[in-house]
Amino acid sequence: MNKKILGIIAGIVVIAIVSTVLVMPNSEINTRTNEKIGLVINSPSQSVTLQNLDEIYSEAASSGIGRSNVYLFWNLVEPVRDKFDWQQSDVLMSFNKKNNLKVTLYFSVINGETLGPFPSWIGKPPIISIGEDRVVSVLDAILSRYDIIDTVILAGETESQFRFNEQNIPVYKDLFNGVYEKTKEKHPDVKIGNAFALHHVINKNLQYIVTDLAVGDFIAFSYSPVDTLNDIIKTPEQAIGDLEQVFDLAGDKKVGIFELSWSTADFVGGSDSSQTEFLEKSFDFYAANESELEFFTWYRQYDKPEGTCTFEEQEVGEDTLTVGGSGFGSSEHVIERLNQYVCSAGLINSDGTPKSSWIEFKKQVDMTN
Repeated sequence: MNKKILGIIAGIVVIAIVSTVLVMPNSEINTRTNEKIGLVINSPSQSVTLQNLDEIYSEAASSGIGRSNVYLFWNLVEPVRDKFDWQQSDVLMSFNKKNNLKVTLYFSVINGETLGPFPSWIGKPPIISIGEDRVVSVLDAILSRYDIIDTVILAGETESQFRFNEQNIPVYKDLFNGVYEKTKEKHPDVKIGNAFALHHVINKNLQYIVTDLAVGDFIAFSYSPVDTLNDIIKTPEQAIGDLEQVFDLAGDKKVGIFELSWSTADFVGGSDSSQTEFLEKSFDFYAANESELEFFTWYRQYDKPEGTCTFEEQEVGEDTLTVGGSGFGSSEHVIERLNQYVCSAGLINSDGTPKSSWIEFKKQVDMTN
């Protein structure tokens, strides 16, 4: 599935809310947390209030998780050169801080087949023309403002960008290494890496792109048990077999599980029972490999109401991100399945009733603490 689109939905869900949130102690927070275990926290609806967000974050934190993902796109955070807009990010970061959650920051140098999205003052540069110092500058501003960020993903679905542009791999590697070194000078405790969609890598034999770009502190992976049509074709046990491949791909680097998902939509071959079984097995995988894992984050808290997950194209500011999933096709057939998969990938139904997987998730998280 196209994770760059999923990130947008999770990251800019805030609509018509003020930017200042008072960070107050929350007596309901689970004091036993595991900073390696994360959950993509999202609202089931497209419109959300501060009270809604407070309840959603409190509910997520009560499971015992210790982190979440926050998706900040460059064109939204620095719309004017050297002038930052923190309105949306302050809200999301405040709720993470209130609930004692560390943050994995997803940044937007690469979003699969799309570069950026970049602010309009930068234009639409090729990789070779992306200013290393400008990337360092905006990352420094973000990391200096939010001390709860401990990991940064500089590029996501990275395999999709280079599948037909292998000549740009060394160019991006140079950019990454330069950004890495300069950012670490100011923020030595923050870990930086790139993310790849494991199912795309396996389905299209793109393992060489991952190994060529094994740079930074960790290699992150998203995973969905789907084929190129976005149908679930794996059993939970087979999906765990896919996950086992990440260690060979990462070489001597640690592994981050960035967005791990299983949909319950029968339209694409999912079910409540298979989601729960995979979740249980995935925590067995975590327990067996904990020392090699940087973080382990499940996608995601809530389903979306049917008909609200439409990914033909996604606008972020003035830019549009493409849907294709590493050339997996953009036919109505494929997109329909992507929509169905994503809408039902949560652990809680959009009406607030928990699935069996939510109960299992809380049980499994508790066992890690």
